[in-house]
Amino acid sequence: MSRIGKQPIEIPAGVTADVKSNLVTVKGPKGQLSHSVNEGIEVKVEDNALLVTRSDDSKSQRALHGLTRSLISNMVIGCSVGYSKILEIQGVGYSVELRGEKLFFALGYSHQILMDAPDGISFEVGKGNIITVSGIDKQKVGAVAAKIRSLRPPEPYKGKGVRYQNEIVRRKAGKAVK
Repeated sequence: MSRIGKQPIEIPAGVTADVKSNLVTVKGPKGQLSHSVNEGIEVKVEDNALLVTRSDDSKSQRALHGLTRSLISNMVIGCSVGYSKILEIQGVGYSVELRGEKLFFALGYSHQILMDAPDGISFEVGKGNIITVSGIDKQKVGAVAAKIRSLRPPEPYKGKGVRYQNEIVRRKAGKAVK
């Protein structure tokens, strides 16, 4: 039995879960998410908790068991609390500005870079070039944060670029002078 898959998913107050055939829908104060469950995996609502079970012990079913449980757990957390990733911009002349729902980056290129907020994602820009990416879908929040980081990844010599908060960038020594 999967150690992750057999754990029940507690449903917090204010969140409702609905299971119809192979579609799990979670509604909460932050929004609504749904997930289609593969054949052989069954989801039940019992005593204010969701239980995920599998039909047999084949290798594919064992793999899908823990995956499905984790995806549904992420949906419950996203609809109740939400997810956020924090990025920092470091470097002289590097900046970010929020205009409406769009981010304008100045990252040392000859032009500014424009990024629109996808559906379900919101941006906040704090003091000191700190960007917060928020939303209810964990996968989408992580993908947008990774896309922002890929605009100018941190370089190893001076450490300039866009990085996650508390990310450690290994620095290299420059040219040695004789």
